[in-house]
Amino acid sequence: MVASPNELLEIIDNYDCEELTITTGVSWQKYEKLINQLSDDSFYRLSYLDGTLIILSPSRAHETIKKRIAILLETYFIQQQIPFYPLGSTTFRQKSKRGGKEPDESYCLETEKDFPDLAIEVITTSGGIGSLDIYQRLQIPEVWFWQHNSLRIYTLRDGDYQEQSQSQLLPLLDRSLFINCVQKTDISVAIQQLYSHLPS
Repeated sequence: MVASPNELLEIIDNYDCEELTITTGVSWQKYEKLINQLSDDSFYRLSYLDGTLIILSPSRAHETIKKRIAILLETYFIQQQIPFYPLGSTTFRQKSKRGGKEPDESYCLETEKDFPDLAIEVITTSGGIGSLDIYQRLQIPEVWFWQHNSLRIYTLRDGDYQEQSQSQLLPLLDRSLFINCVQKTDISVAIQQLYSHLPS
């Protein structure tokens, strides 16, 4: 769906399920104004790159998966005694890079920073701005994409993202185990399974 910048707020009022709205020709000032207007509403996700703006209204399925990922990952951090700072869907942006993004979940590890070490995206709707292009401009060290019950991991190397079979930030996390746990509908069972396979 394509809309003019002046139609954006009217479109937002009509959301009741997951869908994407893509708008081109949006100034940085308009983007920041929209961020401020939505500051009390964490339901919508905004992505901005070179004047193109995407507004996503996540579905219940999307939010369920992203919450499972967050709970399991934070369980891992606590069990492994890894200092972490959850930043959730904070808006990260840089005017000089003409890019901005609100991940589904994000974390700083070891110390709190202006930008997260890890950003996580749950993909249930295709299309729109390439998230990696935005994260590259923001220099986010690692990005995870969950889509179709699979986890893809990208690490920033020499300014470009490279897909990895294992997290570089969390090298001891068993990727296959983590994927299996995320797929379980009972989160308590998933946590128990994760705990039982973690090194003590």
